[in-house]
Amino acid sequence: MKKILLTGFEPFAGEEINPSWEVVKVFNYKEINDYQIVTKQLPTVFYDAKDILVNYINDIKPVIVICFGQAGGSKTIRLERVAINLNDARIPDNKGNQPKDEIININGENAYFSSLPLRKLHDLLNNENIPTSISLSAGSYVCNHVFYHLMHIIKDSNTIGGFIHIPYLDIQVKNKKATFSLDFTTLNKAIEIILNTITKESN
Repeated sequence: MKKILLTGFEPFAGEEINPSWEVVKVFNYKEINDYQIVTKQLPTVFYDAKDILVNYINDIKPVIVICFGQAGGSKTIRLERVAINLNDARIPDNKGNQPKDEIININGENAYFSSLPLRKLHDLLNNENIPTSISLSAGSYVCNHVFYHLMHIIKDSNTIGGFIHIPYLDIQVKNKKATFSLDFTTLNKAIEIILNTITKESN
Protein backbone atom coordinates (compact mmCIF):
# COMPACT_ATOMS: atom_id res chain seq x y z
CA MET A 1 0.00 0.00 0.00
CA LYS A 2 1.27 3.46 -0.89
CA LYS A 3 2.22 5.68 2.03
CA ILE A 4 1.48 9.27 2.99
CA LEU A 5 3.77 11.00 5.47
CA LEU A 6 2.27 13.78 7.57
CA THR A 7 4.47 15.72 9.98
CA GLY A 8 3.78 18.23 12.73
CA PHE A 9 6.08 20.09 15.08
CA GLU A 10 6.69 19.98 18.80
CA PRO A 11 5.61 23.03 20.85
CA PHE A 12 7.82 26.11 20.80
CA ALA A 13 7.95 29.72 22.00
CA GLY A 14 6.38 28.90 25.35
CA GLU A 15 3.32 27.09 24.00
CA GLU A 16 2.23 23.88 25.74
CA ILE A 17 1.08 22.25 22.53
CA ASN A 18 1.60 22.67 18.81
CA PRO A 19 -1.66 22.42 16.85
CA SER A 20 0.14 20.96 13.84
CA TRP A 21 1.03 17.85 15.79
CA GLU A 22 -2.19 17.64 17.82
CA VAL A 23 -4.27 17.57 14.64
CA VAL A 24 -1.96 15.40 12.54
CA LYS A 25 -1.20 12.64 15.04
CA VAL A 26 -4.76 11.29 15.09
CA PHE A 27 -4.38 10.21 11.45
CA ASN A 28 -1.57 7.75 12.19
CA TYR A 29 -2.08 4.47 10.33
CA LYS A 30 -5.48 5.46 9.01
CA GLU A 31 -6.21 4.54 5.40
CA ILE A 32 -7.72 6.73 2.70
CA ASN A 33 -8.31 5.80 -0.95
CA ASP A 34 -5.84 2.89 -0.77
CA TYR A 35 -3.12 4.97 0.91
CA GLN A 36 -1.84 4.44 4.43
CA ILE A 37 -1.07 7.52 6.51
CA VAL A 38 1.98 7.67 8.76
CA THR A 39 2.41 10.63 11.11
CA LYS A 40 5.65 11.80 12.68
CA GLN A 41 6.64 14.69 14.91
CA LEU A 42 9.55 16.97 14.05
CA PRO A 43 11.57 19.02 16.52
CA THR A 44 11.28 22.79 16.22
CA VAL A 45 15.01 22.91 15.69
CA PHE A 46 16.96 24.08 12.67
CA TYR A 47 19.15 21.37 11.06
CA ASP A 48 17.87 18.57 13.34
CA ALA A 49 14.39 18.75 11.80
CA LYS A 50 15.83 18.33 8.32
CA ASP A 51 17.91 15.28 9.27
CA ILE A 52 14.96 13.62 10.96
CA LEU A 53 12.68 14.35 8.01
CA VAL A 54 15.20 12.78 5.62
CA ASN A 55 15.30 9.65 7.78
CA TYR A 56 11.50 9.43 7.83
CA ILE A 57 11.30 9.75 4.06
CA ASN A 58 14.00 7.12 3.55
CA ASP A 59 12.33 4.70 5.97
CA ILE A 60 8.69 5.20 5.00
CA LYS A 61 9.17 5.88 1.27
CA PRO A 62 6.00 7.96 1.00
CA VAL A 63 4.56 9.09 -2.31
CA ILE A 64 2.90 12.10 -0.65
CA VAL A 65 4.50 14.23 2.07
CA ILE A 66 2.70 17.11 3.78
CA CYS A 67 4.38 18.98 6.59
CA PHE A 68 2.23 21.06 8.93
CA GLY A 69 3.23 23.92 11.19
CA GLN A 70 1.73 26.46 13.58
CA ALA A 71 0.95 29.97 12.40
CA GLY A 72 -0.18 31.64 15.60
CA GLY A 73 -2.27 34.69 14.88
CA SER A 74 -3.16 33.62 11.34
CA LYS A 75 -6.85 33.93 10.51
CA THR A 76 -6.75 31.18 7.90
CA ILE A 77 -5.28 27.82 7.12
CA ARG A 78 -2.34 28.84 4.94
CA LEU A 79 -1.46 26.67 1.96
CA GLU A 80 2.18 27.57 1.43
CA ARG A 81 3.22 28.05 -2.19
CA VAL A 82 6.93 28.91 -1.95
CA ALA A 83 9.89 27.69 0.13
CA ILE A 84 12.87 30.05 0.08
CA ASN A 85 16.55 29.23 0.49
CA LEU A 86 17.00 31.25 3.67
CA ASN A 87 17.18 30.75 7.43
CA ASP A 88 16.53 33.99 9.30
CA ALA A 89 15.09 33.42 12.77
CA ARG A 90 13.28 36.12 14.71
CA ILE A 91 13.39 33.97 17.87
CA PRO A 92 15.65 31.08 18.93
CA ASP A 93 14.51 27.55 18.17
CA ASN A 94 14.12 24.91 20.88
CA LYS A 95 17.88 24.38 21.05
CA GLY A 96 18.77 28.04 21.01
CA ASN A 97 19.76 28.23 17.34
CA GLN A 98 18.96 31.61 15.79
CA PRO A 99 20.50 31.79 12.32
CA LYS A 100 20.50 35.13 10.53
CA ASP A 101 20.74 35.69 6.77
CA GLU A 102 21.87 32.08 6.31
CA ILE A 103 21.57 30.19 3.04
CA ILE A 104 19.95 26.80 3.61
CA ASN A 105 21.66 25.00 0.74
CA ILE A 106 24.36 26.67 -1.33
CA ASN A 107 23.77 24.10 -4.07
CA GLY A 108 19.99 24.43 -4.01
CA GLU A 109 17.56 26.60 -5.91
CA ASN A 110 16.66 30.05 -4.59
CA ALA A 111 13.13 28.75 -4.09
CA TYR A 112 10.97 25.69 -4.61
CA PHE A 113 7.24 25.56 -5.23
CA SER A 114 4.75 23.25 -3.54
CA SER A 115 3.49 20.42 -5.72
CA LEU A 116 0.15 20.20 -3.90
CA PRO A 117 -2.97 21.27 -5.85
CA LEU A 118 -3.20 24.50 -3.89
CA ARG A 119 -5.93 26.29 -5.81
CA LYS A 120 -8.24 23.28 -5.76
CA LEU A 121 -7.66 22.77 -2.05
CA HIS A 122 -8.22 26.47 -1.41
CA ASP A 123 -11.56 26.45 -3.20
CA LEU A 124 -12.79 23.20 -1.66
CA LEU A 125 -11.96 24.25 1.88
CA ASN A 126 -13.51 27.68 1.54
CA ASN A 127 -16.62 26.11 0.03
CA GLU A 128 -16.89 24.18 3.30
CA ASN A 129 -16.62 27.46 5.22
CA ILE A 130 -13.13 26.59 6.43
CA PRO A 131 -11.10 29.83 6.15
CA THR A 132 -8.16 29.09 3.87
CA SER A 133 -5.68 31.17 1.91
CA ILE A 134 -2.79 30.57 -0.47
CA SER A 135 0.32 32.06 1.10
CA LEU A 136 3.37 33.26 -0.79
CA SER A 137 5.71 33.05 2.18
CA ALA A 138 6.29 30.31 4.74
CA GLY A 139 8.56 32.75 6.58
CA SER A 140 12.20 32.01 7.34
CA TYR A 141 11.92 30.02 10.56
CA VAL A 142 11.98 26.24 11.06
CA CYS A 143 8.78 25.74 9.05
CA ASN A 144 10.32 27.19 5.90
CA HIS A 145 13.56 25.34 6.69
CA VAL A 146 11.70 22.01 6.62
CA PHE A 147 9.56 22.99 3.61
CA TYR A 148 12.65 23.93 1.61
CA HIS A 149 14.49 20.71 2.45
CA LEU A 150 11.41 18.62 1.66
CA MET A 151 11.04 20.10 -1.81
CA HIS A 152 14.78 19.80 -2.46
CA ILE A 153 14.73 16.12 -1.43
CA ILE A 154 11.80 15.18 -3.67
CA LYS A 155 12.52 17.48 -6.63
CA ASP A 156 13.68 14.69 -8.93
CA SER A 157 11.10 12.14 -7.83
CA ASN A 158 7.40 11.56 -8.38
CA THR A 159 6.65 12.33 -4.74
CA ILE A 160 4.09 15.06 -4.11
CA GLY A 161 4.92 17.44 -1.30
CA GLY A 162 4.17 20.72 0.38
CA PHE A 163 3.68 22.65 3.59
CA ILE A 164 0.55 23.90 5.35
CA HIS A 165 0.34 26.34 8.25
CA ILE A 166 -2.59 26.12 10.63
CA PRO A 167 -3.83 28.69 13.19
CA TYR A 168 -3.93 28.24 16.94
CA LEU A 169 -6.33 25.70 18.40
CA ASP A 170 -9.09 27.13 20.58
CA ILE A 171 -7.45 25.85 23.76
CA GLN A 172 -4.33 27.92 23.03
CA VAL A 173 -6.06 31.30 22.99
CA LYS A 174 -7.85 31.33 26.35
CA ASN A 175 -5.40 33.95 27.57
CA LYS A 176 -4.81 35.58 24.19
CA LYS A 177 -7.55 38.17 23.73
CA ALA A 178 -8.85 38.78 20.21
CA THR A 179 -6.64 36.05 18.75
CA PHE A 180 -8.09 33.93 15.97
CA SER A 181 -8.28 30.18 16.42
CA LEU A 182 -10.01 27.14 15.00
CA ASP A 183 -11.48 24.15 16.81
CA PHE A 184 -10.09 20.65 16.51
CA THR A 185 -13.11 19.35 14.59
CA THR A 186 -12.74 21.99 11.86
CA LEU A 187 -9.01 21.36 11.45
CA ASN A 188 -9.59 17.60 11.38
CA LYS A 189 -12.19 18.04 8.65
CA ALA A 190 -9.80 20.25 6.69
CA ILE A 191 -7.07 17.62 6.71
CA GLU A 192 -9.54 14.94 5.64
CA ILE A 193 -10.58 17.10 2.66
CA ILE A 194 -6.94 17.78 1.78
CA LEU A 195 -5.98 14.10 1.91
CA ASN A 196 -9.06 12.90 0.06
CA THR A 197 -8.50 15.42 -2.73
CA ILE A 198 -4.78 14.75 -3.19
CA THR A 199 -5.10 10.96 -3.11
CA LYS A 200 -7.93 10.96 -5.63
CA GLU A 201 -5.89 13.15 -7.98
CA SER A 202 -2.83 10.95 -7.54
CA ASN A 203 -4.51 7.65 -8.42
